[in-house]
Amino acid sequence: MKLLNVEDVSVSFGGLKAVQGVSLALEEGTLGALIGPNGAGKTTFFSIISGFVKPDLGRVQLAGKDITALTPYARAEAGLTRTFQIVQPFAAQTVGENVAVGAHLHCSSRKEALAKAREVTSWVGLSGIFDQKAGELTVAGRKRLELARALATRPKLLLLDEVLAGLNPQEIQDMLPVIQKICDSGVSVLMIEHVMQAVMSLAQYVWVLSQGQLISQGLPHVVTQDPLVIEAYLGQGTAQKIKRFAQKEAS
Repeated sequence: MKLLNVEDVSVSFGGLKAVQGVSLALEEGTLGALIGPNGAGKTTFFSIISGFVKPDLGRVQLAGKDITALTPYARAEAGLTRTFQIVQPFAAQTVGENVAVGAHLHCSSRKEALAKAREVTSWVGLSGIFDQKAGELTVAGRKRLELARALATRPKLLLLDEVLAGLNPQEIQDMLPVIQKICDSGVSVLMIEHVMQAVMSLAQYVWVLSQGQLISQGLPHVVTQDPLVIEAYLGQGTAQKIKRFAQKEAS
């Protein structure tokens, strides 16, 4: 079943064609990745899906329902939630209180919201600092907090916008099982990511944007060897490293 179906969406800002006729269909239970160079239109595309940017053309469907005209809040209620590249927690509040903000989408009482927050923080490895001020967190901690706030809204589809950005190699390794666990729990995931190790390890299907246009799509090991993708984004060196990684994983 197609959980997300984006049909020929386009948006321009003045003379800049940020997204041009892009279509994407994500099957329920899938972890997909959207990749491409900086300025390709990936975050704008996410903003169209999540309702922060209205497309000039095209439509967005969630579980067969047209949500193109819905507000971000209404989309969250329908089960579509996103994270942001720049994490901005409520610094003076605790980790638990931050996550409870997301939980209040479906929880009417503070007690219920905090209980849900405690459950979700345990999921993402933050249970030991539930009462710590969010402003005291490391970059890795803030990334996990952003995940927890999104998960607290009980999403069917979670859009992750560079959730690994700013993390060191060990922190990335520690985060990969968390993302996989989210998908294994039944939440479908579409992630924007530049960390190709994560794309190759996690993604079941990949779409590639360049200059606002979809230039390739398919299985990760196929897309990353596409000459168009190599020229527009990866470069020969990275493509060869990815090929060796895929061969090692397959052996």
